[in-house]
Amino acid sequence: MPNPYRQILALPGALAFSAAGLLARFPVSMLGISIVLMLASLTGSYGLAGTVSATFVVAQAVCAPQLARLVDRHGQARVMLPSITVSAVGMVALVVAAVTAAPTWTLYASAVLIGSTIGATGALVRARWTGIVRTPRELHRAYSLESALDESTFVLGPVVATALATSVTPWAGVAAAAVIVVVGSYAFLLQRGTEPTPVVVTTHGPRGSVMRSGAMVGLVVVFMFVGGIFGATDVSVVAFTAELGSPGMAGVLLGVFSLGSVIAGLLYGAKVWTGPAWRRFLLGVLVLAVGTSLFLLAGSLAVMAAVMFVTGFAISPTIINGNSMVQHIVVRHRLTEGLTWLSTGINFGVSIGSSAAGALIDSGSSRGGFTVVLVCGVLAVLTALAAAPMIRRRDHGDPAHVPDA
Repeated sequence: MPNPYRQILALPGALAFSAAGLLARFPVSMLGISIVLMLASLTGSYGLAGTVSATFVVAQAVCAPQLARLVDRHGQARVMLPSITVSAVGMVALVVAAVTAAPTWTLYASAVLIGSTIGATGALVRARWTGIVRTPRELHRAYSLESALDESTFVLGPVVATALATSVTPWAGVAAAAVIVVVGSYAFLLQRGTEPTPVVVTTHGPRGSVMRSGAMVGLVVVFMFVGGIFGATDVSVVAFTAELGSPGMAGVLLGVFSLGSVIAGLLYGAKVWTGPAWRRFLLGVLVLAVGTSLFLLAGSLAVMAAVMFVTGFAISPTIINGNSMVQHIVVRHRLTEGLTWLSTGINFGVSIGSSAAGALIDSGSSRGGFTVVLVCGVLAVLTALAAAPMIRRRDHGDPAHVPDA
């Protein structure tokens, strides 16, 4: 059997923009834990570290959909080249503020600058795929590939960030992210041949937000609680490894978590699925919630690594199905905005999860943080069940229900 991923990467321009997009979004996997490690080391407060990291993520969550709307109208390069440059400047400012013990507000201001301009590269990459694939099966494989690549960054990113912060200097991870995001983003955005054509807005053109769709709102809220799981896990694992006297293992554990997701994503994309995606989406959310609830029971690094690896198998399929369902909910010329809203949901959840977990860890131990993980998992399942009727109707392609965005 021919390699399905080799087939889609052989499409004109696909390998070049996918590889550059991978490098461009690699810093996202580094920034959260890099900020936590830097500020926890330099200030001694997990609470401050968690809230500054959360501020960065909230700023990204609020501004990324607006940047995506501008991208749909004016083009990826025109909007994102200057925006990414400003984001890198914000990373440098955050490092300077942390190292010089500048007033606390400067940390938050730098985090806002970073988050509000970094955008969502994953959505930009997926939007390019829709323009070059020839069949829905190829698009499924492309989305599966990109989800696996997303997770691969979360295998390597935390390990690299932790190694830099603990072996070089506390601020090395953030500084490295600034360099990588500029190099990767410029390499991606300067490939104009595969850039989607901007939408010419007329009086009869698209108005309002894609979030007018109830199905879209349901998906985003589920992704928000899934993001809460990720955010709380990041901070809790840092505290957990520190309590066991092995702070350098935090990145390894988070990498193991993502490794399970990488493997699952590649296997999931290689198979042709015939059942409804919404049902697989619900199952993925349930498995993820059950698996992460077991983090509370782990008492050693080995047990935690095993649980995280197995639970990671639920991540990529869930995200793949969520991204695929956006195709049924929003019209094509609003695709970047729709995909970005899913990233926004995850990022907003990450901010809530990391902030809440950091506060509970400061007042107790890592168990408080893992309790936040458990709560987010329960809420993700309940929200998915509540949104299921709307998502199911769209997934079945009911002709009576056309995209309302």
